Amino acid sequence: MSHTPTAHTIPTAPKPLKPLRGVRVLSLALNLPGPAALMRLKAMGATCLKAEPPGPKGAPPGTSGDPMGQYNATAYATLHGGIKVITLDLKTDWGQQKLHQELARTDVLLTSFRPSALVKLGLGWKALHKTYPALSVVAIVGAPGARAEEPGHDLTYLADAGLVTGLDLPATLFADMGGALMASEATLQAVLAQKTSGKGSFQEVALSDAAGWLALPRSWGLTQPQGAVGGAHAGYRVYPCKDGRVAVAALEPHFAAALCAAAGVPVTGMATLFQSATHNAIANFLAGQTRRQLDKLAQVKDIPLHTLAH
Repeated sequence: MSHTPTAHTIPTAPKPLKPLRGVRVLSLALNLPGPAALMRLKAMGATCLKAEPPGPKGAPPGTSGDPMGQYNATAYATLHGGIKVITLDLKTDWGQQKLHQELARTDVLLTSFRPSALVKLGLGWKALHKTYPALSVVAIVGAPGARAEEPGHDLTYLADAGLVTGLDLPATLFADMGGALMASEATLQAVLAQKTSGKGSFQEVALSDAAGWLALPRSWGLTQPQGAVGGAHAGYRVYPCKDGRVAVAALEPHFAAALCAAAGVPVTGMATLFQSATHNAIANFLAGQTRRQLDKLAQVKDIPLHTLAH
């Protein structure tokens, strides 16, 4: 008697939620934080429109008025994928007229101008709220409150938060990307508030606050040199190996025990992981292993590590 084999059902990934479906977002925000926030809002289902100023005088036709489009075309293309972009000169009557046509059907306006610039353009919160009571504004600024007029950028906000520790630039734009997350979160808050009150709200998102939020683990001592994830714990460090480097994150006791067992280090308690002898023993062990050997060790012994090239 023959049997027809039963096909195995391959689980499919759940469809992403679209909580902002039907919500219209208009962005005037340039550079990185605003477009990064808009990219996330589009992923959550929002209908997104970006309005940019004209390109620089004398630039070839079609040159973006967003600086990001001028110095990194790849980043710009990724950030604006699937998003309609229009050119508006808000210093002209036509630009203002077109802007207000869009505002009349917009739920959330995203900006990244200094407050004084918004007022000059007739886009201060009081004026907007009077004309469009249901419109919410998420204003991305450098620093909060009275400091919103101060010039700054990702690097200065990270430096102020204690996240620039040497002469090397940070590995990525933490304040900008953290600010983008906070701006998308603020948009969600605005939409929820709109649904219950029927009125728009104003929310200010400061990049310096984003840097400060990211810096909290450092302020608690966690990532300071004496902290468990700052280098003091032998199981949470970057070590050289035979043909590259290895980022080891064996922080929890069972992971640390597996690492120490592989390195032949006796463990008598958590304090063992903070001793210089343990650091040296693990460093010597890892220095003699290739990346391939360590990748296999991680799989067989269930040790969280990731190998890297030199």
